[in-house]
Amino acid sequence: MPDRIPALDVLRGVAILGTLASNVWLFTAVGGPAALLKGGVDATDAVRTALITLSNGKFLALLTLLFGVGLEIQYGSAVRRGVPWPGRYPVRAAILFVEGLLHYLLVFEFDVLMGYAITSLLVAHLIGRSDRVVRAWMWGSGSVFAVVLLGVTALLVTAPPTTASVPVPAGSTASWTAQVAERVTGFALFRAELLLIVPSAAVLFLLGSRLLRAGAFDAGGTRLRRRLAVAGLGVGVPINALTALAGPGWVLVDRYLVPPLVALGLLGAITELVARTRGGVLRCGLAAVGRTALSCYVLQNALAAALCFDWGLGLATRFTDARPWWVVGLWAGISLVLLLAAPAWLRRFPRGPVELLTHHLYRGGSDVRA
Repeated sequence: MPDRIPALDVLRGVAILGTLASNVWLFTAVGGPAALLKGGVDATDAVRTALITLSNGKFLALLTLLFGVGLEIQYGSAVRRGVPWPGRYPVRAAILFVEGLLHYLLVFEFDVLMGYAITSLLVAHLIGRSDRVVRAWMWGSGSVFAVVLLGVTALLVTAPPTTASVPVPAGSTASWTAQVAERVTGFALFRAELLLIVPSAAVLFLLGSRLLRAGAFDAGGTRLRRRLAVAGLGVGVPINALTALAGPGWVLVDRYLVPPLVALGLLGAITELVARTRGGVLRCGLAAVGRTALSCYVLQNALAAALCFDWGLGLATRFTDARPWWVVGLWAGISLVLLLAAPAWLRRFPRGPVELLTHHLYRGGSDVRA
């Protein structure tokens, strides 16, 4: 296996804390994440709109690209060692799926790990195909996905207002066991997002794989990284600002079509910054969070739930009138915990606790340190 790519750990750390910046609005809504389905977390002022727009979908897209990079590293390692591919990879995907299912049931309604597990099974069989086949699959499936989302968006924008609604869970956070029960009974509703996550993630997995092959993380990849940064930040950010202000009918475009472009810009800019700078306290902390990404993803959601929900400290109810600034403070506080805890853990253990469990269950398979 090749040496670790420093930028990947930092990028994963940024992506993990960025997903928290998006999810924290769900935890701090009175009624919890289920309030999203009843319109309980809509942005009602310019500050909140701006803060939500900064994180919505972008860091999830970045995390998805990086999962594809990791999958490419695993594939390359298998090829170099002469190990059949995908080989036992479905076992790893199955472990991730179970971890995601438990995370969904016990912690958070909008888990992404289950979607990543399903997508990785598909991409594992595509990643070793020729560039021509992969490009054709990416353009074909990506185009269909975009057309479908734009079609649905057109209907949302032009359809007259309606009072019809889909029955949703009550959204009470007073009891943890009641929340778990709601996640069981509302499984189809809460997990419907997988229909959007899986096809978009498949394209981003393959794109991340090809970016690694194209040298985006190599010393000589400056030109490619600059192009990504210009396209993603120079073009993607203004478009994202327009879709965020265009109204609720553009929600699918705002979350699933534009953010991947911004994520590519973040990938290029952050990777170039890492290549040009030396380590510091913040960089070391982000890299440690990135090395323990799965554990930090689960921990940050568990901490947010315990702090915000009424069965815990109930901060969402207590500080409902202090939004949006207390939400920013909560994100900063949890992020600081992760930035301090991850390096401390890695001083004693080679992987995060969830990663250690995964490695133990998968023992005998390919290296999971990628």
